[in-house]
Amino acid sequence: MKRIVILISGRGSNMEAIVRARAAEQWPAEIAAVISNRPDAAGLAFAQSHGIATAVVDHKAFGPGQPGREAFDAELQRVIDGFAPDLVVLAGFMRILTPGFTVHYAERMLNIHPSLLPAFTGLHTHKRAIEMGCKFSGATVHFVTAELDHGAIVAQAVVPVQPGDDEASLSARVLKLEHRMYPSAVRWFVEGQLAIENGVVRQLAGEAQSFS
Repeated sequence: MKRIVILISGRGSNMEAIVRARAAEQWPAEIAAVISNRPDAAGLAFAQSHGIATAVVDHKAFGPGQPGREAFDAELQRVIDGFAPDLVVLAGFMRILTPGFTVHYAERMLNIHPSLLPAFTGLHTHKRAIEMGCKFSGATVHFVTAELDHGAIVAQAVVPVQPGDDEASLSARVLKLEHRMYPSAVRWFVEGQLAIENGVVRQLAGEAQSFS
């Protein structure tokens, strides 16, 4: 039985999708905890209502700059490891993590990013895609490394950019696919169906790693 810890900063809609999918599909895993860097994160109440342990490591309690980031990450790592996870899942966790933290969870921490990586790392991805005239946008599930929004790609969801799209409308369509894709990627991990070979992730059961 694999143990999963999910990190959120707000509502955590992808966290909700993972919790529901795990229960419906009876994965060989449990959600050991949901942890937030914000005490007012709405997703904490959802987790508690589903009997999941929660914790808060408030980033505002740590100083600014690199010393503060490292102290925050050290405390976050301590709290996470208290739940003995096999997998850490970032679900709208809005903090840039230090290299030491990412190395500690190498090849056992997943993130979802709202673009077709390696395009449009960082913020405002859908707005930038529209402004650049992209015909497609989407989202990517990847293993987390020290380099922001990089790491071996597990799955991607592709959405056409429609005439008249704005950031909100495109984001909403992509989010629907995220809620299908991210639970699938997490399930693959806990079922031992992912292999990384030369930086490329293969789904060992032959399930499609693209969603549309």
